Amino acid sequence: MDNSADLQDIVDELARLLGASATLEDRSFRLLAYGAQHGDIDTVRQESILRRRATPEVRDYFERYGIARAGHPVRIPADADLKVLARVCWPLRHQDVTYGYLWLLDSGSLTDEVLRRAEPLVGRAAAALAQEARSRRDAGRGLRALLSADPEERAGASLETPGPVAAIAVRESDQRVAALWTLPRGVLARPGSPVALLAPAHLAAEVARTVQAAYGTAAGIGALRRDPGEAWQSWREARQALRIAEHFPRFAPVARWEDLGAHRLLARLGQADLAELAAETAALDGELAHTVETYLDLGGHAQKTAAELGIHRQTLYYRLGKAERLLARDLSDGDDRLAVHLGLKAARLV
Repeated sequence: MDNSADLQDIVDELARLLGASATLEDRSFRLLAYGAQHGDIDTVRQESILRRRATPEVRDYFERYGIARAGHPVRIPADADLKVLARVCWPLRHQDVTYGYLWLLDSGSLTDEVLRRAEPLVGRAAAALAQEARSRRDAGRGLRALLSADPEERAGASLETPGPVAAIAVRESDQRVAALWTLPRGVLARPGSPVALLAPAHLAAEVARTVQAAYGTAAGIGALRRDPGEAWQSWREARQALRIAEHFPRFAPVARWEDLGAHRLLARLGQADLAELAAETAALDGELAHTVETYLDLGGHAQKTAAELGIHRQTLYYRLGKAERLLARDLSDGDDRLAVHLGLKAARLV
């Protein structure tokens, strides 16, 4: 369901009724609609409209006044340092759940009596956001079937979504929560381990960054599929890309399947195969393993490797010689280099 037009109508009517600049945001402070300007405008309103989201500093300032739990309009004073004008925040609550916020710049005219006139419109906005959230939850259940590797289960999926699409896997967090119902329309989400998302291909990178940042973990993006019926393949790639993002800093925090190169082969291997490869380099301690891996990553360029590690070139040669003796491998031999390089990469995934 798309409530954007209804929300815009509500905000326009509120701005006219109250004679105040009004903006409507979801629970994560993402702008959903805004009305015509009345009177002064502050930097926060400008940034919210231009960037579609308030800054973390401004969000922290507003949340300090308990807006997430309030069941009534909250008056927030001006703050010169943050360039915030006085405003009223009206939490949009439906059945004791906060789904978003209505913001009204207050020049002093928004008395309690004036605000009471807006109660029916505010209730309507809260109900619209709640309905959108319910629709997303229902879609999340259908997404499980759509992304299943089982053809029979996929055949029972009732979702209809246009292509091209890309799947996204995000590692969940015990300490942080992402408001999945606030993602752009057209994005399907399902909580789990990992969190599953299916987005229009042109939005996939933005959605992945948003949800990854909310959890503070890592994410993987599968290759796009023009046929949504093949989204399960993108989901498999997204989970494998997530695996790489979690173990290889160069690809973190968001790894795209298309960018992984040879790491895609490693991501497809099971634990037994990875353990067999990793056994090749088990004799190396942490320092030696890091030295050899860096050396091989840099194509065997000694000067670059020494600079990267912050060591003298003679120290590098000493460590490489020691590693060769421990492994019974010659790092000047192509096959040996390949075996060692794969072993070191596999060891990260075991």
